[in-house]
Amino acid sequence: MTTHLISHAPLTIEEVGSIVFSDTRLELGPEAREAVIRCRSYLDERIATADKPIYGITTGFGSLCNVSIESESLRQLQRNLVMSHACGSGDEVPAPVVRLMMFLKIRSLSYGNSGVRIETLERLVDFYNAGVVPVVYQQGSLGASGDLAPLAHMCLPMLGLGEAFLHGERLTGDEVCRRLGVEPITLGAKGGLALLNGTQFMSAYAVWCLLEARRLSGWADRLAALSIEAFDGCPDAFREPVHRVRPHHGQLDTARTILSLLEGSAIASRPKPYVQDPYSFRCAPQVHGAVKDTIDHVESVVTTEINSVTDNPTILPDDDMILSAGNFHGEPLALVLDYLAIALSELASISSQRVYQLIGGKRGLPAFLVAEPGLNSGFMIPQYSIASVVSQNKQLSTPASVDSIESSLGQEDHVSMGANAATKCARVVDNVWRVLGVELMNAAQALDFRRPLKSSDALERLHAAYRGVVSFVDRDRVLYHDMSASVDFLKDNRHEDYN
Repeated sequence: MTTHLISHAPLTIEEVGSIVFSDTRLELGPEAREAVIRCRSYLDERIATADKPIYGITTGFGSLCNVSIESESLRQLQRNLVMSHACGSGDEVPAPVVRLMMFLKIRSLSYGNSGVRIETLERLVDFYNAGVVPVVYQQGSLGASGDLAPLAHMCLPMLGLGEAFLHGERLTGDEVCRRLGVEPITLGAKGGLALLNGTQFMSAYAVWCLLEARRLSGWADRLAALSIEAFDGCPDAFREPVHRVRPHHGQLDTARTILSLLEGSAIASRPKPYVQDPYSFRCAPQVHGAVKDTIDHVESVVTTEINSVTDNPTILPDDDMILSAGNFHGEPLALVLDYLAIALSELASISSQRVYQLIGGKRGLPAFLVAEPGLNSGFMIPQYSIASVVSQNKQLSTPASVDSIESSLGQEDHVSMGANAATKCARVVDNVWRVLGVELMNAAQALDFRRPLKSSDALERLHAAYRGVVSFVDRDRVLYHDMSASVDFLKDNRHEDYN
């Protein structure tokens, strides 16, 4: 088992994924530990000598910011905050996203600008290392004032409240503490607010969606190449000179990838009786490439976010300041998560159109990719199925970030709705996997009708590996098993292995 030392060194999206989704323990490094202890000492001194209220520390929250709290009630204030804000609803957040939330919250608190006690942060690290997965709900955050409701649910088990999974078993928070041999924590002043105020729900979903988006993008290029071969497409549209005169980075990368995958193919090299293909084949570099560029932009924003402090108020010992501002506001994430959902929807849309072309009885392929259409419906309905998925993606791609609802008696009068953007984007990600799985089914089936001609070594290896999981369809059978197996094949394999 490896150990990751929590420090202030920036992390990439890939590094976060490799830490969270592996057998890696966390440990607070000396830099983080010193910063947290120093910040807490500074805060305690400020509380002891304060001659005016400090928001969320000696006052109530939101529209109750002008209500001062007596010093003997400050700890109860923080516990009440966590309990009262745990108002999530809807489906449960998947365990991988919850693990990302916990990791990102630890990272944010470790900078020493939040004022938590070191014992609170250590408990969160201990829960993470023990494999505790709090039960968190997808609905309830407005994406401003941070992700209050989901983060409250994430933190309840540390207080002996709420629910969590431990080694797959669903337990009460109190039982989790008993199993781990610890007492529920007592929050100090600012402790609850620091845990709840932040963008870690949105950020966790953003990291997960980006990691998936990179894989989807890589597979989309390879499946496009397979479909081009199956459709007996023209390789000229992917030659570099035409892309150099419109040099978008993603476009160039996609064109090079597809042309490389076609290299050595007997199908691609034979003369064509036509000079161009439908857009879904010919314009793959332009569409897939634009998606790549979108992913790059989204990743740059999310990378900044996950290496930031996003709670409120922000405690700045070096500047001798405690400032109540708006770093919890999720607008940067809301906008790019909407953007990512739109881009990934396009990846599915163009994929579904290639499927539509393959089943159309064109270029020597039988209608619906079966030898006896009529008696057999063949691949007719998988195309229907993904058409409904693509349509749903269009609905899910309606931006959440253009909406806002006034809350907290007008104190929180503009919110990002980034949490809704995050959960919508995750649904789009799942849908794109389904569409690409069906393209793989159709492209592999169509390629078999091109025999004895062979494709390139890379695409033949992909085809052979897939045929080890899903066999050729010579007559009608129950196809949803094949659809599911196709998605599993893509998820279980690395697109980089087919270069």
